[in-house]
Parts: sequence; structure tokens; C-alpha cells
Amino acid sequence: MTTEEFKNLIDSKLGEGVVLSIDENATPKALVIDSTNMEAVMALLKDDSSSFCDLLSCLTAIDNGQEANTMEVIYNLYSIPLEHSIMIKTVISRENPEIETVTHLWKTADWHEREAYDLFGITFNNHPDLRRILMPADWEGYPMRKDYEEPATYRGMKTIREEGDPA
Repeated sequence: MTTEEFKNLIDSKLGEGVVLSIDENATPKALVIDSTNMEAVMALLKDDSSSFCDLLSCLTAIDNGQEANTMEVIYNLYSIPLEHSIMIKTVISRENPEIETVTHLWKTADWHEREAYDLFGITFNNHPDLRRILMPADWEGYPMRKDYEEPATYRGMKTIREEGDPA
């Protein structure tokens, strides 16, 4: 199934305008979806017999910085029996980064969403256990955000290495 065929499926089942654009610069090409339609689009791509994306192989995020004031959440879906894949992107506000969870569709979303929460501060609404997964529970801030400033110490230990420190 091609990117255009995925777009046609979404247009026919959920209406035109749900797919905002096709990102031709992404590899593979990505469908850009409004964040309010993500849950319906993802459920369609998982459950429709022509797409049957039974595997969420990756979920990641991008901080576009303070100037753009947006973040992106990117999903890579794959159909094992039909041997096709699609990338889905959505843009969310950087000031209030939240989106619905897809853990009810793919169990693999659980840890992927926790990682995006932990590193970017994106809240996945209705996630069953949204808490830090890589950083300590009391860590302040989100290390993958462009404006993140690493604290000089954590619990009395230096966090920033200086020349001459042991490796």
C-alpha cells in the first residue's frame, strides 16, 4: 500500500481534510494528521482489513523549539501480514504538549509514550501508567527539549563533566 493509498483510505473512511498533508521530505513519506483526529486515524489503520497495521514499531517526538513553539509526535506503523508500512505525524503545542494515548491499540505504545513523556514532557491522555521510564522519578525537566538546561548537581552529585574528571 502506498502513502497515497493510505491517504485515500483515511479520506474515504473519515472524511477529506483529516489528512492535512503528505510530508514528502520524510523517509518514508509521512501523513500529517491533526492531533484531534489521531485516535480515529490510528484505530482505522490498525483495524481496517486493507491497512491492518498490527505493529507500532516506533513512536518518537521532536521538539521544534521555542521559535516554532510546536512539537511533533511520529508513529511508524507496520503490517506484518501485508508487508507495508506508514509513518504518521502530528504537530502539537509546545506549551501544552498533550495527545491521546494509543496504548489501547498497541501495547508497545506503553513504553514508547512513557519515553516521550520522560524526555520531552508530552502528556499522553488516558495512558494507564504515565511516569518516567529513563530518568529518576524526581528528575526536573525534560532532557530532549531544546531549552533544557542540565542541572549542575543531582542529589549532591555533579552531573556535568569537566575536563580532567575520571571517565
